Amino acid sequence: MDGNRRWAKKRLLPVAMGHKKGAEVFRERVKDLSQMGVSNATFYALSTENLNRTQDEVDNLMRLFESQLDDIAKMTNSENIRLMFIGDLSVFPDSLQSKMQDAQLQSAERTGLTCRLAVNYGARAEITSAVKQHGNDFADFLTPDVDLIIRTGGEKRLSNFLLWQAAYAELYFTDTLWCDFSKEEMNKALEEYKNRNRRLGK
Repeated sequence: MDGNRRWAKKRLLPVAMGHKKGAEVFRERVKDLSQMGVSNATFYALSTENLNRTQDEVDNLMRLFESQLDDIAKMTNSENIRLMFIGDLSVFPDSLQSKMQDAQLQSAERTGLTCRLAVNYGARAEITSAVKQHGNDFADFLTPDVDLIIRTGGEKRLSNFLLWQAAYAELYFTDTLWCDFSKEEMNKALEEYKNRNRRLGK
């Protein structure tokens, strides 16, 4: 979900307003995917590298995440969505970690869309951790393979996101900033995906 800061700067708004708008768009698109019958979606919200930004911005991100989590939990409850977090959660304040754990537990039995929110996530760290803990069977302990990766904001790289799981994923890049990524924009990506000939390396 790339481009929140650029969206705010183009409108001469504080960066925090871009992140807030991005959180609103996240909830809308998750709801859309749920209603379309999609079974799994993973959103890259905060990378391990993002924590190298200025302390003010990192603090704002933490506050925003904590304040938005109640709204996310309400939305996932009303839509029968299972919510999961992937990444190293230990860097977050205890109160936020507790909120995340509660949201996961409360949604664990839901049968609709499984929404994974990647926070303080890096694919290399995920793979390294899984190998250390599980040896040769490490791939069984990673999040599932993905069919389609959509990246907003004009960048054309994976940026340390689901590297193992993306081995045969279709890639869709758009210049649209995340805050402007509408349901119609998402449908364009899904339509293009449907028309691709997927051989999965065969």
